Amino acid sequence: MTSASADSVTAEKSAESASAPLADEPAFAPVSASAIVFDGKVWDVRRDTFGYNGSGIVREYLDHPGAVAILALDEQDRVLLIKQYRHPVRVRDWELPAGLLDEAGEHPLVGAQRELAEEADLVATEWNMLGEFYTSPGGSNEVIRIYLARGLSAAREVFERTEEEADIEVRWVPLDDCVDAVLASRVQNPSLVIGALAAQTARSRGWSTLGSADAPWPRHPVNWDHTV
Repeated sequence: MTSASADSVTAEKSAESASAPLADEPAFAPVSASAIVFDGKVWDVRRDTFGYNGSGIVREYLDHPGAVAILALDEQDRVLLIKQYRHPVRVRDWELPAGLLDEAGEHPLVGAQRELAEEADLVATEWNMLGEFYTSPGGSNEVIRIYLARGLSAAREVFERTEEEADIEVRWVPLDDCVDAVLASRVQNPSLVIGALAAQTARSRGWSTLGSADAPWPRHPVNWDHTV
């Protein structure tokens, strides 16, 4: 293929890409070796050797079970927030109730329902998928799904909380005030930042963008094959 032909093909591909809906592209580079190099209490560090663009590349990353977060919204459009201590950043930050998906075989929705009850003593009758995101795709495979929970009521059981959760502070905050705090950088927890902005946008569109609570989750690491 001549240089001019190659340039023409590249231009055609760029035009096709520009006209397509904006979306991440799944891409699984061939892995020749994969091993856990640090076996942690909560998550591990994995080292992969893979081929990409003609090179053999070695990368280490946090191998994470994934997590869920819950934006619980009451009839007054207030969001249930919790404040708790986060040691890596030395901050008691405002967050959405959230938790790891570290129970084998547990459906993410069931995990979200469990976390809402355990961290906020709440149950909900209406669940939707609000959004998903990678927390740090350059160094971790952690992905978080945010659920919107409505139709709230008190859980029958009040859970005992220990360690960092022992002094959780709870506050109901209007959704618009959450967004204001995000835009002013007064709160920086990523699930809260993304959840608040997504909820405000979804609300402005009559909640038409919400997904099913049991929607497939192909980005979840449990669906990946680490075998060589």
